[in-house]
Amino acid sequence: MAVSRRDFLKGTFAMACGTALASGAGVGTAAVGPRRGLSQIDLEELTLEASNLRLIGHHDCNRGAMGEGIALQQRADGRRIAYLAHESGAMGISILDVTNPRDPGLLLQIPHENPDTRVNSLSLSGNILATARQTAQPGQQPAGLVIYDVSDPERPRQLALFDCSGPYSRGCHFVWFVDGRYAHLSTGMPDFEPSHPLDDQIYVIVDLADPEQPREVGRWWIPGMRAGEPPLPRHPRFDTGTRLHNVNVLPSRPDRAYMGWIDGGAVILDISDLERPRFVNRWNPHPPMPGFTHTAVPHPDRNLLVLSDEALGNRCLDHPKLIWILNIEYEDNWVPLGVAPLPRNVEDLCRRGGRFGAHNQHENHEQPTAAELHNTVVGSFFNGGVRIYDIRNPLRVEEIAYFVPTTPPGSSVPTAQINDMFVDERGLIYAIERHAGGLYILEYTGEIPLT
Repeated sequence: MAVSRRDFLKGTFAMACGTALASGAGVGTAAVGPRRGLSQIDLEELTLEASNLRLIGHHDCNRGAMGEGIALQQRADGRRIAYLAHESGAMGISILDVTNPRDPGLLLQIPHENPDTRVNSLSLSGNILATARQTAQPGQQPAGLVIYDVSDPERPRQLALFDCSGPYSRGCHFVWFVDGRYAHLSTGMPDFEPSHPLDDQIYVIVDLADPEQPREVGRWWIPGMRAGEPPLPRHPRFDTGTRLHNVNVLPSRPDRAYMGWIDGGAVILDISDLERPRFVNRWNPHPPMPGFTHTAVPHPDRNLLVLSDEALGNRCLDHPKLIWILNIEYEDNWVPLGVAPLPRNVEDLCRRGGRFGAHNQHENHEQPTAAELHNTVVGSFFNGGVRIYDIRNPLRVEEIAYFVPTTPPGSSVPTAQINDMFVDERGLIYAIERHAGGLYILEYTGEIPLT
């Protein structure tokens, strides 16, 4: 359901942290202090372990607890702007000037609406920024997709809320919006009652042709997720639900959606008819593996699909969480080819505390500011930092680089927890930390090119 910008501003968007909204103008923002120089710590002191990756810039984003959304905007005036989602804490979005990656400057931060709402994901196309809103419990608000005009990144304007709130819905967890037209969501919906509380995120396609009037186009879920359908099997050891997490839809292949469905494995849909998505195939190693297929990144020219699980338990409680390489040349018969190797010091990483294991990957957005990587995989591994793999031979995947930061001041766990990363078209890597570390900007120095 679309809510007008005026109604949204009047009714549901009371900013946290005592900040105010300017009626009909920009978004209220938290005070951020000086634009430059908030992080003066020697970069070497922020590096715990590294091989073929060098830290060149850092900003703690006011000790921001960062989420799973990074977008870069190249402006006509030459400036480069980074938009970062927050996992938790008082802030929802940080906007930084990263024109000089060695001296990133915080432009502003947008608080979340209330302590029960988070902005875990965002995605950018042109000057339109789509951001997720997910609540702690079903029935809370605001829950859905908030749309901004960021043609002036220091004065973003809210355009609309696509309202996903409802008695069984926590709202939107993830958004993919890269083609300027359609947003692909992992979300609950007002009229969707799941058969199990953990199965509450389905696939919803939203048309943003008019960003002030977003409208639903189509939806899909794995049969058994909805109340009244024959129930899905549960994972016998680590039941984290069968619900959509990430979806990739490439502008060069708009008829396919590549999806991670947590304990439901990976799914490919035919979305040539957006109103009626059609099932193509599913692959699920859970069980016997411990669950949580997180991200599915397609490499169509190589007939490969790269999947990453998400580690959830501290000290490797649900180990191992892996990166998988699958051959999908025949869509009705996927063939697993291999997995990325674990670090040589995996036992030590498990003992250090916090989470260790796979999580996100760089996704090939097919946008001007995003790298297109089809022979290498860049992944986030929580206390294992950022790790890069050579997949030119998918039968023998090799690790070629890693960066692990020191534990950031103010963290609630004893290790850094790299949550997400993004590789720009120049090869710079933007990594964000889950608890207090903010943004790390890395330069790859290895011999094998990032391609």
